[in-house]
Amino acid sequence: MSVPPPPDAVPAVEAPGDEVLLSGEAVAIEVQPVGLFLRTLGAAIDVALSMTLFFGYLAVRYWMMQATGDPALDRILNVLALVTAFVVVPCTVETLTHGRSLGRLAVGGRIVRADGGAAGFRHAFIRAMLGVLEIYGTLGAVAFLVAAFSGRSQRLGDLVAGTYSQRVRTPPLPFRTPVLPPGLESWAAIADVARMPDRLARRISQFLGSAPQMLPASRARVAQELLAEAAAYISPVPAAPAEVVLIAATVLRRDRERRSLALADERVERLSGVRVQV
Repeated sequence: MSVPPPPDAVPAVEAPGDEVLLSGEAVAIEVQPVGLFLRTLGAAIDVALSMTLFFGYLAVRYWMMQATGDPALDRILNVLALVTAFVVVPCTVETLTHGRSLGRLAVGGRIVRADGGAAGFRHAFIRAMLGVLEIYGTLGAVAFLVAAFSGRSQRLGDLVAGTYSQRVRTPPLPFRTPVLPPGLESWAAIADVARMPDRLARRISQFLGSAPQMLPASRARVAQELLAEAAAYISPVPAAPAEVVLIAATVLRRDRERRSLALADERVERLSGVRVQV
């Protein structure tokens, strides 16, 4: 028999292009695969480096053929150069850097396993071997087409090895500390803001963080709806716009909780004689 969700349950909404993995403790972890454009750009950088290494060999080969003129040595060096430039070097770099390369470093990506764990030598070797076929053998056509139609922009080597490119460079979150709006100092001296339910406090915090990006009409409507719910915990409610009241209540509650924590630390310090480090 299935149990219906509670009335105030909020369905989880995943952001477009993001995925969710479950850790060993069944905690949802949001991951961001590198997009097709950035993957192509990073691969182009790595291919350019491999081609530079190979053309460097051609210069050495030309000099050695002038000196020795041995065709057997030339064939051996051909095979050695191809394997070194297109398999050994990419595999070694990816293994030693735990999924990074110069191209992926430039675009902020890292090769990881499908479950989010670190990739190892086996994954790097499979990707390098298949890369010879899908990148160099077809001028990147197979790799691009497969990545274009896979969920995480995985090329053929990724699908076989069970890996994908994860974004590890994300923009820093803006840090905004709300301050008491001007004109409400006298209200703050007499106001009482009770502790709000965690769900309501979280919604207010999310709204204040995203309000500058909202349309004015939606911003005013959401602020009014949140204030209607929070008014029961604010006494008295000042005669000010809804968003200003929410900011003032948040600042006042934060300052009072900070003072309460400081008093609790002082009480513990007096009773135990041990200074509390914050």
